[in-house]
Parts: sequence; C-alpha cells; structure tokens
Amino acid sequence: MRLALTIPFLAITAMAKCAVIDGGSQPPATVPPSSTAYWFDQPIDHFGLNNGTWQQQYMFNATFYKPGGPIYILTPGEAAIGTYYTDKTYFTNLAEQTDGLVVAVEHRFYGQSNPMPDLSGPSLKYHTIENTLEDFAAFIRIAKSDPDNVFPVAVSPNSKVVFGGVSYAASISAWMRATYPNIVDGAWASSPLIQYRYENYWLDQSWGKHLAALGCAIEMAQAVNELDEVMFSGNQTAIDDIQARFGSPQLASRDFAALISAIITINAKAGVSTDFEPTQYTVCDFFDSSRSNLDSYALAVSTLIDWLGLSQQALTQMADTTLGLDNYALGQVARVWYYQSCAWYGDWQVAAPASTGLPVYRSRLVDLEYYTPNCKNKFGNHMLDRVDSEGFHNKWFSILQNVSKIYYTAGSLDLWRASSATPREGTLLPNTTLSPTYLIDGATHAQDISAPSEYDLDSVQQARDIGNALVRQWIL
Repeated sequence: MRLALTIPFLAITAMAKCAVIDGGSQPPATVPPSSTAYWFDQPIDHFGLNNGTWQQQYMFNATFYKPGGPIYILTPGEAAIGTYYTDKTYFTNLAEQTDGLVVAVEHRFYGQSNPMPDLSGPSLKYHTIENTLEDFAAFIRIAKSDPDNVFPVAVSPNSKVVFGGVSYAASISAWMRATYPNIVDGAWASSPLIQYRYENYWLDQSWGKHLAALGCAIEMAQAVNELDEVMFSGNQTAIDDIQARFGSPQLASRDFAALISAIITINAKAGVSTDFEPTQYTVCDFFDSSRSNLDSYALAVSTLIDWLGLSQQALTQMADTTLGLDNYALGQVARVWYYQSCAWYGDWQVAAPASTGLPVYRSRLVDLEYYTPNCKNKFGNHMLDRVDSEGFHNKWFSILQNVSKIYYTAGSLDLWRASSATPREGTLLPNTTLSPTYLIDGATHAQDISAPSEYDLDSVQQARDIGNALVRQWIL
C-alpha cells in the first residue's frame, strides 16, 4: 500500500525590487527560476484603520510567456506558496498553450505574508475577506498597468488576467471576478465553497455518500455508533483502550473523536492526478466481516497514521483545540483558519445532530460545543458568541449571481460538494453559457486543476477541455 501525496514547498529566496526590463516582441532570453520569491508592498488595512504596510510574497513562472499572453493568477488560499503553484497545476499547461505567465500570490496571514508581527486577536482584526480581495486586486492593477514594477521580465501592459484556485481559494477566484470585473477577465473556480453554514454537518453527509459509492457507508455508520457507545460510557479504561487501538495518544474524548474524523477523511478515494499511481486502497478495503466494524475503523485510522508517518507528538498537536491559546507566533495555519471560522463564516464541521434523523459518520462528540467556546479564549472577548454565518453567506453568495466568465467545477465524490455550486440536486447558481457549472463524474476534490496524468479520469479531462475553451474566449 502507498499513499500518493503532493506537498508544496516554500521557496525562501527573496528579492527586494524586481529589475526593470525593456519590452520587446520576443520572449526574454533568460527566464528567472520559478522558485524565486518576490515581495509586493501592501497596506495593512486597505480601508483606513491602519496605514502601515507589509510585504506580500509571490512567485511566477515565465517559461512559456510571450508578449501579449495572459496572466494566470493563483493563490493557495490557506497555505504557503511554492513551486507547486507555479509549475505543477493545470494552469501551467494553460500557460504553455496560450503563451501565458503563471503567478502565485500568497494570502495574507499565511506562509510568509504577514501584515502584523503576531497572530493575536488585535492583529487578526485586519484579517478580513475585504482586505484579502483588495490585496489581490492591488497586485493585479500593477501587473496590468505597470508590469515592470513586479516582474523582472518584459510583460505586456494590460494583459488579460484569469484568476484560479481550488476549494477556499476557488471561492476567492469567483469573488475576485465578481468584485473586480474590470481587472479580472475570467475565473476558474475548482470545487469552490460558496455555501456557508453555521453548522456544517453536510460535509459529513457528503463523506457518507462518498463511502456509499465505495460500498461501506452502512458499516462506517455502525462503527461510529459502536465508538460512541464507548466514548459516552464514562468507562475510562475502555476509552483508553479504544484510543490505543486507533493508534492515538491519550487525549480528551472530544479531541480524540475530532482527530480520527479528520484523519479518516484524508483517505477519501484517490484518483487524484499526481505524478504517482494513485493508491488502490480506500477506507472500505479495511472493513472485513472477520472483525467488528469498530475494529475495521480503528485499523483504517491506525494504518493511515503509519502511512502518513505521524508521530504521537504530531497527533497530540493536531488534536490541540486550544491551538496554543497563549502562543501568538506567526506561521500557525490552523490558528488563522480557526479565526476565519470564528469571525467570518462558522461552517463548523460537526456530526449531524440527532434531531435531523440523519446517519453520522463521525462521533457525536464533534459538535458545536466542541468548537465554539474557544473563539473568545483564542481571540478576545470582542468575538461574537455566534458568528453571523448567514450574513456572510448572503453577502458573498449574492454577489455571484448573474456574473459572467466564471467556470465552476466539482467532483461527484467531492467531500465538499454540498458546499459547492453543484450540491446533490441541481445547481446553486444559474448554469449558463456565461458562467457554466460542470460536475465531474467520479472525481473527488479539485482534480481538474491538478497537473494532467495518465491516470486521469476521462471526465476530468473533459472538464479541462471545457475550461480550455472558456479561457480562450476570456483572453481574446
């Protein structure tokens, strides 16, 4: 068994200002390495609360660029940038086909792009979606109007811009097209999250549908019920024993339940485009009539822990819901993401409440009470007791209505499909030729943006073909 993983790495080479190169009709003789990091000055707050500045990191691949070609802007969203984003996504293939330039721009407060010196509550108040979008818009304005200021190669002024991303970053790409149509000429939103809920148990239901397609949804639901019988029993000896069987360190019951739920969903059926043959093993392969469903669940999790090489210390850190309450150091991705949930949209990933009558595929210990009390503890008493998820959703969903030149995709086995533009029935947004929605049969999360592979599903390639045709229309 082997698990194919792609882990982007962060380039650390920095340059203060890009060299000015005269324009011309020929591509540059020397192309800078795509691993080089560059920096762009941004206001801490674009809306006047703090006039200080910070440096946003970006990288680019000009290998295929010719004057007049488009600029493809990518952001990894909640991750650091690296050459994966400049070299190893489908946008690099698009750049080769269209003489384009690929640019990866880091999201504020992720990677090395930090507007403030720490991640305290007062610092993170500048972490808003409005500031985030304006960061990208400010960069694009300069890239289009005065490219010599940001690129050390000759780039044509007023180049067409296509914004792309996956998952949360796909939402950003759609919001950029909707908010700044004068500078973003099109957006490819792969598996975007466009429906936000305070209590997101639909992620768990999508996981169940995924398991049903693989043939073990009933068994997993039964395993979770067996697990909860132990976890709610109050029998500490039995609880300690079950944690050991799952390969987990001794944790508080809620932390353990959340940890194994997160780990098991990592092993969603592969088929993801990588440079390696996708693993042929799935969660369902571990369910065997010779053992109980709970033992099968434990074996699946413990095996995956071994595959991923997760130490007991790493697992303990993953399960730390405090995320270091008194540790405000930069570089804590989980802390920044948790702030977004607390301050922006909620979308807490929980088991379906008993009142819904729905089956559960994660322990009922993973509920709202597990997540929400920490918001004030982490970020200060000014945090709302309940974030306005409905208000966030209404605002950022409504701006996507009737916007042209956005391409929405999602996989039929995507765990996030219920939050995408194509939930289980119909589409959330008008499916028009102006902004079409395509459901990729048999695919999981954001496979169309992965680099092409001989193992790709035909449906994935079809999704790319549709995207190709749209992009060519956008950049005319």
